[in-house]
Amino acid sequence: MHVILASSTWSLQPEASTTAQPSAAPSAGGPPPAGCDAAAPQLLMLAVMFGIFYFLLIRPQQKRQREVDDLLKALKKGDKVRTTGGIKGEIVELNEAEVQLMIADKVKINILRSHIASRVEKSAEETKPAAG
Repeated sequence: MHVILASSTWSLQPEASTTAQPSAAPSAGGPPPAGCDAAAPQLLMLAVMFGIFYFLLIRPQQKRQREVDDLLKALKKGDKVRTTGGIKGEIVELNEAEVQLMIADKVKINILRSHIASRVEKSAEETKPAAG
């Protein structure tokens, strides 16, 4: 089946303009050009999303990192600490990069200072003076 078009309404010539003013320059009292209306709400939404990410993700992470840095700077001999691997021990020696922990009688290990996760609080039993 073949369809033959007898007449064509296609024209390659542009439509005639009725005004002499260029369309790029908006008139003083007219509406803003199309596309400007959608930019303001999108920018506002982007700013709100950045604010949410900052207060929910970035700021708490920075606060936690400051706390960890302060903990690592304040380490001293005799502190009881827990490593990121879960090992608990008492600091015997420390330098800029490493810490030596005593984890049992006569058992000492060297770990990187950055692998200290937290300081272990002394339990109630350890803080009580020995009654005797």
